[in-house]
Amino acid sequence: MKRSISVLQWVMVTIIFLGAQGLWAQTKDPNKDLRLSCEHLSYIQESYVKNHISVSAVDKNLEKRIHKQMVKLLDGSKIYFYQSDIAKFKKEFSGVFKQLKLRKCGALQNFKNVYFKRVKERVEFAKAYLGKKFKFNKKTELILSSDDREYPKNKKAAQEFQKKYVQYQVSSYLSIDKSLKESKELVSRSYDRLERRIREMSNEDLYSYYINAFAHSLDPHTSYFSRDALEDFKISMSLSLEGIGATLSSRDGFTVIEQLMPGGAAGRSGELKPKDKIVAVGQGKKGAFENVIEMDLRDVVRKIRGKKGTLVRLTILRKQSKKTKRFVVNLIRDKIKLEDEAAVIDYVPKTINGVKKKIGLITLPSFYADGKGLRSAAKDMKKLLKQARKEKVDGIVLDLSRNGGGSLDDAVKIAGLFFKTGNVVKQSQKFLFKREITLADEDKEVDWSGPLVILVSRVSASASEIVSGTLKDYKRAIVVGGDHTFGKGTVQSVNYFPEGLGAIKTTVGMFFTAGGFSTQHRGVSADIVFPSAFSNEDIGEKTLDFSLPPKKLKSFLSSDAYVAVGDKGYWEQVTPKLIKSLKQQSQKRISTSKDFQKIVKEIKKSKKRGKTISVAEVLDPPEEDKGKTKEEKAKDRDKILSKAEKKKKYLERADIQESLNIMVDYITKTKKQKLSSN
Repeated sequence: MKRSISVLQWVMVTIIFLGAQGLWAQTKDPNKDLRLSCEHLSYIQESYVKNHISVSAVDKNLEKRIHKQMVKLLDGSKIYFYQSDIAKFKKEFSGVFKQLKLRKCGALQNFKNVYFKRVKERVEFAKAYLGKKFKFNKKTELILSSDDREYPKNKKAAQEFQKKYVQYQVSSYLSIDKSLKESKELVSRSYDRLERRIREMSNEDLYSYYINAFAHSLDPHTSYFSRDALEDFKISMSLSLEGIGATLSSRDGFTVIEQLMPGGAAGRSGELKPKDKIVAVGQGKKGAFENVIEMDLRDVVRKIRGKKGTLVRLTILRKQSKKTKRFVVNLIRDKIKLEDEAAVIDYVPKTINGVKKKIGLITLPSFYADGKGLRSAAKDMKKLLKQARKEKVDGIVLDLSRNGGGSLDDAVKIAGLFFKTGNVVKQSQKFLFKREITLADEDKEVDWSGPLVILVSRVSASASEIVSGTLKDYKRAIVVGGDHTFGKGTVQSVNYFPEGLGAIKTTVGMFFTAGGFSTQHRGVSADIVFPSAFSNEDIGEKTLDFSLPPKKLKSFLSSDAYVAVGDKGYWEQVTPKLIKSLKQQSQKRISTSKDFQKIVKEIKKSKKRGKTISVAEVLDPPEEDKGKTKEEKAKDRDKILSKAEKKKKYLERADIQESLNIMVDYITKTKKQKLSSN
């Protein structure tokens, strides 16, 4: 029998092992400022392979993946390279691993040279097209998403698409009340910046692109931190970044919001969502908007960052039904605040057959920890459950619907708050004889033994999936909400190289909930599903390039988790019969709910949405702005919701209300069963 260990013990094992691998870094002169060069590439690749959970050697298939990822990193928008260029790259990349072992980087240099040439061609064409004869055509339509179109076959095809793309770029400025002359000048300047950035691209930058392409070829969460990227990573991990509190990426020439950090200004605003595109940034109340389409991500981040308490305005594009919605969000820069990120409880009164009941609604934005042991999600949850017992609540609804994960230690402890003691999660790993490590809750107290409903969505990820999945496996809770959670069931480790060479983040393990299920790809499926704005085909681990396939282990549920009837902390297992009954009642409400029907309508429209986007859509003002004066629009956009307004908006959400209604039904059913058994 495999012995369970605590999370702290496992972290120590990981640190000791990975620390041994870092000896190479420690034996070098720490004062020598290294620069990433061709001679380092083979060693860094070997470091990935040595640590990665599923890749043990480089091969031809990996070469093909790297070629594709390299093209995607440099030209994800499919504007520059021709199909013939890509075919040539593919041929030159054959045998690239052998070349790098010999410290030869000719294939990479050729890649860079062609890239420079194509960018220069596009810049020259765009600036010529924007000349005196340029005519704006709002009837222009184009396929903006690179996933829905091929690379241009030749120069003529590239130019035809670029004409449409330039029209789109000009429309982005016209939509924020710039004149045609100003819009043309601003787009032209953006091409000047692009050319300057490409001219300044060093071999170190090229090699960084290559290593990232190698990393992304292993799985979506393995990556490389260059010297500059590592600095940004350290800032974000320390939570000292003064900005909007959002993880950003660059896709198809756009800056895209990947994740909202709980406690950050973006998350607190309630106006932004993952997949939103930032197309322009304005400083303060009166600062002119600057177009950031095709701008380097680091430059966009620098514009968004700023001194605490200052205002930054973002122009956002969001795909919505058949149109692309455009709107402005005003954010006050701030540090990530643990108090804004912390778990909170609301007591919601409900009346059942004339009898008043009280539901405890706990919102947990992330599995946070301050690193000092003073404040953590698990400690706060324990306090809230104690408070809930004093308030004599009849049921608990735990909202993880916006929780992207966090501390594994806290996830294990939080799951354990709802049963006696036992296994929570297993982590597979490459080392220690390839045996899984079992992490268990050791606290014998059951902090809440009553009815429990957990609300999830497709953005619930990682630690959220461990808690909801394990409590579902133990039949301890009813999981409701989106059809399934995100599906990130992997764990990453960061290894640092000597100063100047950056660091690598590598996927070193996979998580399994107590029932033996991997959360990878499949996520955690809800027992009771209702329409969600996040039930989008673009959201989920399985949509990412080279995501690892799910696996299954033998169940490792602990009998010690259960409590005998009549003993302190006894909790009733959720039965299929109960779920079926609650599901039927929920579906009846959803079918007549205006809020849910609106969501269903939007989901259907989204699925029917065509591939093309019209320039006229960009110019079309948002529905809420139609008929308003400029002053009224400005006043609306400058408004920042108060804490009370945000709370009201949150409690009115359709998914929150339905979760509470399910809990009311749950309490009623449980009460009837007890009466009938007596």
